[in-house]
Amino acid sequence: MMNRLAAEFFGTFWLVFGGCGSAVLAAGFPEIGIGLLGVSLAFGLTVLTMAYAVGHISGGHFNPIVSLGLAMAGKFGWSEMAQYWIAQVLGGLAGAGILFVIASGALDWTAGGFASNGYGVLSPGGYGLMPVILIEVVLIAAFLDIMVGVTSQGALAAFAPIAIGLGLALIHLISIPVSTTSVNPARSTAAAMFAETGALSQLWVFWAAPLIGAALGAVIHRLINSPEMPNVPA
Repeated sequence: MMNRLAAEFFGTFWLVFGGCGSAVLAAGFPEIGIGLLGVSLAFGLTVLTMAYAVGHISGGHFNPIVSLGLAMAGKFGWSEMAQYWIAQVLGGLAGAGILFVIASGALDWTAGGFASNGYGVLSPGGYGLMPVILIEVVLIAAFLDIMVGVTSQGALAAFAPIAIGLGLALIHLISIPVSTTSVNPARSTAAAMFAETGALSQLWVFWAAPLIGAALGAVIHRLINSPEMPNVPA
């Protein structure tokens, strides 16, 4: 079990350090900043690389909501949930902490939002609470169905990390302007802890909305895979 928890810790560390690091260190860099596309790809690449590196050890969740959704879909043990969540949150905090130390070494640097999530004045596009909740719910439901689908029996397992990584990149391309994209409470918690805004006061949204999305994703998965669903020819 310790190997699995270590894999989840390291995978979530890499997701936060690499994904949030791309936003904090590289997104707005003068003249050669990577922008929204680069940050989106960075988040996708973190999951893709860690899924190949340690996914065979822990399942490659790196996200409390993924663990919950897989349990709801009957693909993960409920008894292991709390330990996975703790490892994921601690891994995220470690990634954000090291990123903060590195970033703060620049002259005149301020943490600002520190790639944290938010609504209202903390939303990049000024989106309100309900649009942020809705997009987080929809996207985490879709992400869970991607993960469950590509890891199901009959799927091409060797290509699963690619589909999952590209799925996460697409999610970021859609929703960075809305909420800076969470779909991962461990990532949201880690960034909010070091932000100089009111991100911590809004953190509840980025736990509650993904929880709802996880339940929705599990329901969709069970409906799609129901033996009573008719087989429609392509």
